[in-house]
Amino acid sequence: MIKITTELIDKVIEQARTSPRLRMNYNFHPELSDPVQRLINALEPWTYIRPHKHTTKEESFVLLRGTVLAVVFNEDGSIREHAILSATSGILGIEFEENCYHMLTSLETGSAVYEIKEGPFVPHTEGSSASFAPKEGTPEAVIFLKKVFGELGIVLSEG
Repeated sequence: MIKITTELIDKVIEQARTSPRLRMNYNFHPELSDPVQRLINALEPWTYIRPHKHTTKEESFVLLRGTVLAVVFNEDGSIREHAILSATSGILGIEFEENCYHMLTSLETGSAVYEIKEGPFVPHTEGSSASFAPKEGTPEAVIFLKKVFGELGIVLSEG
């Protein structure tokens, strides 16, 4: 039996806080080639997961702690739909359908989700990443996040 404990979530969140990418995964699947990928994904504010799509698989997230923004984009980069996952909003999970550009980011320190998707793990490439969104780790990525927050009326202080 695999248990998702408070202590495990705390550990992964602490690793995310000290990570240059402001996020950290804890995989429950032993191999990246496994047919089902199951993991805790801890995210800190201002983490940037470049919008991307999976052409043949859905991706699901269930909130474990904190507040997380999920966004679906149209092909031109405009926002099609979004959800704020939090105890307050009452939205505790989402599923992104296949072949849609999507991203997650944290709106509160100490946020974590349980993620599940079909394997094997395939790293994001230029082909699966949105051309309208800048690469991770660039100053343009922060500008892109600020634009998304502004369009959604979200105020997030920079840390």
